[in-house]
Amino acid sequence: MSKKIELGNMDIEAIDALFQQYKKDPESVDDSFQHFFEGFELATKDYAKTVKDTGSTPTSTTSETEVSKEMNVRNLIDGYRRRGHLFTKTNPVRTRRKYFPTLDIENFNLSKSDLDTKFEAGKEIGIGVATLQDIIDHLQETYCKSVGVEYRYMTHPHIITWLQEKMESSKNREEFKVESQKRILQRLVQAAGFENFIHRKFVGQKRFSLEGSETIIPALEAIIRNGAYGEVKDIVIGMAHRGRLNVLSNILQKPYEDIFREFNAESYEEDIQYGDVKYHLGYNNIATFDGHDVTVNLAPNPSHLEAVGPVMEGIAKAQLQNDYTGNENEVLPILIHGDAAIAGQGVVYETIQMSKIIGYKTGGTIHMVINNQVGFTTSYLEARSSTYCTDIAKVTQSPVFHVNGDDAEAMVYVAKLALEFRQKFHIDVFIDILSYRKYGHNEGDEPRFTQPKLYDIISKHKNPRDIYAEILVGRKTISQEEHERNVDDFEKLLDRAYEKSIESNELEIQPFLEEKYENIELPEPEDFEEVAETKVTKDTFLQLADIITSLPEELDFFKKTKKLFEQRTKMIENNKYDWAMGELMAYATLAKENHSVRLSGQDSERGTFSHRHAELMTQDGETKYYPLRHLFEGQPSVRVYNSPLNEYAALGFEYGYSIAHPEGLTIWEAQFGDFHNVGQVIVDQFISSAQEKWGLKSGLVMYLPHGYEGQGAEHSSGRIERFLTLCANYNMQVINPTTPANMFHAIRRQLHRNIRVPLIVFTPKSLLRHPKCTSTIEDFTEGHFNEVIPDREVNNAKEVTKILFCTGKIYYDLLQARDEKEANHIAIVRIEQLYPFPEKQIREAIKTYPPKAKKVWVQEEPLNMGASCFLRRQEVFNGIDAIGREPSGVTAEGLKATHKINQQEIIDEALK
Repeated sequence: MSKKIELGNMDIEAIDALFQQYKKDPESVDDSFQHFFEGFELATKDYAKTVKDTGSTPTSTTSETEVSKEMNVRNLIDGYRRRGHLFTKTNPVRTRRKYFPTLDIENFNLSKSDLDTKFEAGKEIGIGVATLQDIIDHLQETYCKSVGVEYRYMTHPHIITWLQEKMESSKNREEFKVESQKRILQRLVQAAGFENFIHRKFVGQKRFSLEGSETIIPALEAIIRNGAYGEVKDIVIGMAHRGRLNVLSNILQKPYEDIFREFNAESYEEDIQYGDVKYHLGYNNIATFDGHDVTVNLAPNPSHLEAVGPVMEGIAKAQLQNDYTGNENEVLPILIHGDAAIAGQGVVYETIQMSKIIGYKTGGTIHMVINNQVGFTTSYLEARSSTYCTDIAKVTQSPVFHVNGDDAEAMVYVAKLALEFRQKFHIDVFIDILSYRKYGHNEGDEPRFTQPKLYDIISKHKNPRDIYAEILVGRKTISQEEHERNVDDFEKLLDRAYEKSIESNELEIQPFLEEKYENIELPEPEDFEEVAETKVTKDTFLQLADIITSLPEELDFFKKTKKLFEQRTKMIENNKYDWAMGELMAYATLAKENHSVRLSGQDSERGTFSHRHAELMTQDGETKYYPLRHLFEGQPSVRVYNSPLNEYAALGFEYGYSIAHPEGLTIWEAQFGDFHNVGQVIVDQFISSAQEKWGLKSGLVMYLPHGYEGQGAEHSSGRIERFLTLCANYNMQVINPTTPANMFHAIRRQLHRNIRVPLIVFTPKSLLRHPKCTSTIEDFTEGHFNEVIPDREVNNAKEVTKILFCTGKIYYDLLQARDEKEANHIAIVRIEQLYPFPEKQIREAIKTYPPKAKKVWVQEEPLNMGASCFLRRQEVFNGIDAIGREPSGVTAEGLKATHKINQQEIIDEALK
């Protein structure tokens, strides 16, 4: 590993010491010094030859001065590489802020008298021995024109060297062929023409115009085209609404008439109930370039600007693992951000932190930032503390290219370089497009209220299309007449599309990833009325149970691990399976049926409550063993991952994974149920609503540990009430199972119906080891999921005078109290599924008991929380009494002693 040396004003003794170190081991000094000393040795040989040939010896002062000057030039080169991005011409509408010290040569102990002097340091930038003026000119072209680059903070020398050579050998630009220049201009004609047309036709309507940043269209096209020529087979794009309509039409080739119809339509075609605004919709298409096909997907996105980031990464990961055998070159994620959002939204940091983690990495994402330099109405100086909106890139040591959004060729060059970088190194790369927005936050907004000076400049500024057209006309690549004809032809094309759009006022929304859901329907009431066949044969069950409870003899496990697995073996012998075994057997049996399984969450490998142990660490800490990966030869993947300590991005990622892999089981587990509140945006904007807004289908399972055991307000409630409030039109399933077998069948049911609906599971804590919370093998091999479990322990149903209805863990508290009091006149009915509400099963359970038996709902939660309010709205429970904690703004007590008192009061009240 070379040691990095900061030059500063190094004296000759320090330089000599470094040179002596270099002679002993060239690799021990910074690679840039290696180049310098190579040239210095050549100069020394020339010096010796001069002495021999002429007999005269230059003074030592001259030699020391030359070496010092060389080092100063090398320091100048290093300064450009590190700080050149601060002195670029990248901003089309603002004067750049001033940074000090500048790159003036005087700051490097050089002067104008040195400009014509030749220096060996020129070899360092690939131009050979060169004058200082030529070196400066080369560095200015490379680092201080339309492209500024931040990359020297990266710690891998081979990546830095690759970037340097790429940029410095080309002066950070590309000489485009005539055909390519015309193609770039045509993309700008389409981008600008589309926005101009909509502005005229749909006056005052929101569209979140791309105007000012149109060069992203030829840049995106270049990424897709060059990706298709390479290995890329599938591109997944996530973006907010700025420029979305333009990307949909001019990149994904969504028909113009479909977009225009979205401005005027009055209703949707079947399957979509509510729909969404046009600039939130997704789309899929196949792009073809000279016979090379690439699928391009734009994920739907709500107005939570960065919420789509982790969702898009999850989609990419699912495709990578399940469709492309893990080849990272074949799946390309692209995230398009706004400058205020990427700097201000915490989910961006969460998502980027996942980019190199084994369970989440997607082989590098190309981040493109539409940098309008104003967020909503707020100046960038008030929107962030960092120098750049992209400074988050430094977290993962990703390079950043800052590009002048008016320079179309620079944009396309950087886009191609970013793609090449990503394909080679498989890490994130950022493109910061310095541009502007022509109008306010939306087309009805007046930006001059808050940005008068900026918008005075913008009102007089030519758009990128016209700027590039002038350049090409000046080069004689195209004539002015030809350009005007192209603009006019495109406008006529849009006119025809508009006329076609008004032929119908009914709107069809293309289902996202439609090809993956050919045999999967949107849910109907009858889908929930039919019993799903989820039982397995006894032989299969016992065979798999034996495998997952056996440890390989060649591995040395911790003593407690061995004891745990001995206990699991005894469960098979005693026909008494606990919660962990029920859950693990669901995964094993699904794998046996050729379904993959993915579970992730904080500490999910072991389990927050040390119940799962899906991975086992050997005693020396060197090896992990995964029992669920050794079921049979060629089995589908069963992956359990520990997630980063976040919920927003992790939940969004698993949601995205689930929609791109409907044939597999995808689960996100909260460490405690209430932790989902940090990912509430994903719950509100995707999980509960995406089916009705965008026609999305997802079978995502959420595990939310729930139950009152005196652990305080943050670790008791998974917030059942929040999910029930969002339930309608069969958009979710909410269950609170109380037996291992019912959990087993609920999990398997997700893949044993031809629908995919999110499943919210309130999982237990204390019940994981409760002696009564067990199931027999018959419950797994002969049963199915029970939405309602009637009381099977009442001696005589005709003597029942009170029916207690409950859900979840409190059942066992009530059962114990009833047995202690021998209160056989009380029946306890468990509602295992809260939504879709199982009214038919509840009525059947009620019929078992006398009509005059009093019905009471019992819950642990405060009565303004939990399922109480939801259940009392149901016809079958109209007017039912409810028992629970007093209404409160807090979910649970802080003291365990207080918890016990309040819990006992609930039980006593229920049984009195």
